[in-house]
Amino acid sequence: MARIRVTSPAASARATVFDLLARQLREHDIGILDEALLAAIDGVFADERRGFFLLALRDAEAAGVAYVSFTWSLEHGGNSAWLEELYVLPEWRDQGVGTILLNSVLEEARLRGCAALDLEVESAHARAEHLYARHGFTRHSRARWVKNLSR
Repeated sequence: MARIRVTSPAASARATVFDLLARQLREHDIGILDEALLAAIDGVFADERRGFFLLALRDAEAAGVAYVSFTWSLEHGGNSAWLEELYVLPEWRDQGVGTILLNSVLEEARLRGCAALDLEVESAHARAEHLYARHGFTRHSRARWVKNLSR
């Protein structure tokens, strides 16, 4: 396997971050306008208190991306993180890229003072569930609900 390096991208990597996240959202049938996704990405680059991106690179080529947002949680006693997206390009799956990226997310969240890292997994994504279980995540008994307020 080629050497994988994880980096915190600069705003100049906006197009790469956008491309990978747009692929992830399409793969999960999450409809978002490109302009809205770009605005959200720009918002993170503009204010690091909102969260962070990590890019997994094989040589100079992107192999995956993670996005973590921050939240102030009573349940976790303060600053915590939400792993909103972890995406590995299909050609790089099952080669350890997700594990490398997740380990980097956990390390960065700890460095930023987060007490916990929450995430969700689509019920049909057993591979993702196995990844998180191997890293000590446990299934929560609650279900996540959402109401879109922008429509």
